[in-house]
Amino acid sequence: MDETLFTSYNINWLSEDNETVPANILDWLFELGSMTKRFERHSHKVTVVPYLERYVSPEMLSAEEAQCLPKSHRYWVREVVMYGDNIPWLLGKTIIPDETLTDDDQQLVDIGRVPLGRYLFSRDNLTRDYIHIGSCEGRWVRRSRLRLSDKPLLLTEIFLPESPAYKNL
Repeated sequence: MDETLFTSYNINWLSEDNETVPANILDWLFELGSMTKRFERHSHKVTVVPYLERYVSPEMLSAEEAQCLPKSHRYWVREVVMYGDNIPWLLGKTIIPDETLTDDDQQLVDIGRVPLGRYLFSRDNLTRDYIHIGSCEGRWVRRSRLRLSDKPLLLTEIFLPESPAYKNL
């Protein structure tokens, strides 16, 4: 894939029983609700600025990403920076197999500046298969496979240094 927000990040995925992650960080990494809503509790305004939104071929996914999703002829990829009160808090990357984008969920390709969590958690057909945690250049990372109406999508989030996740609030 061309240069993306995630190109330069080499994520080290950790085992589930890793004891090096501080408890306050674990609480953020294993958040089961909307990260958007959680960020809203720590700011006046949460905004999203899309960096990349486009369809890609299977060859454009990393081997790890491809293992987390079913084979598809194309995937919708969206990368964003999420801000709390105009401070960058999170990099987000969503990968959605074309087969997931049916019926109402086709709207996912047009959400633009709407935070993904605002869309996903307004649905009553959302489930989560797992959360993997990792680290990268001193930053904490999580990856979730979510399902809308039992159709998968992959979300990877890198918590940036100014994120409230790093503060003992």
